[in-house]
Amino acid sequence: MESSSPFDLIRREGGGPLSGVKVLDLSAYIAGPYGCTLLADQGARVIKVEPPDGDNLRQYPSTLQDESRAFMGVNRSKLGIALNLKSAEGLNALLRMVREADVLVHNFRPSVPKRLGIDFDRLSVINPRLIYCAVSGYGDSGPMKDMAGYDQVLQTMTGICSLQGKRGGPPEIVYGSVVDYYAAALLAAGVSSALYERERSGLGQYVGISLLRSALTMQSARLIYVEGESLDIGRDMRSGGVTGIHPAREGHLYISANTPRFWRALCEKTGLHALADDPRYDSVRKRAEHAAEIVPLLHDALASRTAAEWEALLADHVPCAAARKVEDMFDHPQVLAESIMTSIEHPVVGRYRGVAEPICFGRTPGPAPFAAPVLGQDTDAVLASATRDTAPL
Repeated sequence: MESSSPFDLIRREGGGPLSGVKVLDLSAYIAGPYGCTLLADQGARVIKVEPPDGDNLRQYPSTLQDESRAFMGVNRSKLGIALNLKSAEGLNALLRMVREADVLVHNFRPSVPKRLGIDFDRLSVINPRLIYCAVSGYGDSGPMKDMAGYDQVLQTMTGICSLQGKRGGPPEIVYGSVVDYYAAALLAAGVSSALYERERSGLGQYVGISLLRSALTMQSARLIYVEGESLDIGRDMRSGGVTGIHPAREGHLYISANTPRFWRALCEKTGLHALADDPRYDSVRKRAEHAAEIVPLLHDALASRTAAEWEALLADHVPCAAARKVEDMFDHPQVLAESIMTSIEHPVVGRYRGVAEPICFGRTPGPAPFAAPVLGQDTDAVLASATRDTAPL
């Protein structure tokens, strides 16, 4: 599954619907880098361009002694170079690569690119076919455009934390960088759409991705404001009561029984037959209203088996899952059957297992993944190739 030398992959053609697309990834942290990783998973050649001291994600806490687990997971399948864009030499090296690139991605604040000499107006003159993707916290305009934006800042600002907390309780963070990862998905989709449009027009364009847009787009089902209604209304989509996580004899079980079919099946399998035909509980809304009556009965029934046993019993009848730790996913039968994990060789930590194939393509499967780059590992080879392939500026 691995290449003996990641640099060999810069010349590899075939493998994935984005095969032949060249991406310069100047971004850091999660949203921009993982968006570029999704492009690499689909066959794009991605070159991660870091400052001499590296992406700050490399410095995040990690139980791996010599590498950042987060950096490895976010930056697979990229070549890696280190450039000082504040120096004439580093900037000229990047501009040579821009001539042959299809996509450039960065997450500088809106005022920074022009100062560095890598703004869209300048780069589109050098390469009119360039797809220029800027990831920001708040967008390119408005009073907050130059403020630093991070996942949990945007969660807190946009109401995600308020709705995550228990009713009447304090706001709570949703861990897992959900805003960042959704922004990464928007990045991959937006860049791919721009590449598709370029096939017709022959021209590149600017693509703007922001964490603010990501956080609000994630809540599109909540953000409906009908003319004439009060702003201060309930926007919590939780059905409450039966649907949720419940304790079992051992462990916890998530149950979703919102449809009449699933509600009846749950009642039958847990022995709560009388509830199935009770007209007081014959809709999701009614069951939520009578949760104080139903939930204790459900908990008493669930106490007869472990969460894993209930999962096995209910699996074909009621959507459910025993609560697991993330590490249980490495060897979960369904994950193995879908080949979502693979083994990858890393030059520092050795062989590890990680995510391999986020999207399944029947006719044009993506290339085999390889490890995130050690800082600057491909600088000489990539810059030598850029010098050969392009004329002087």
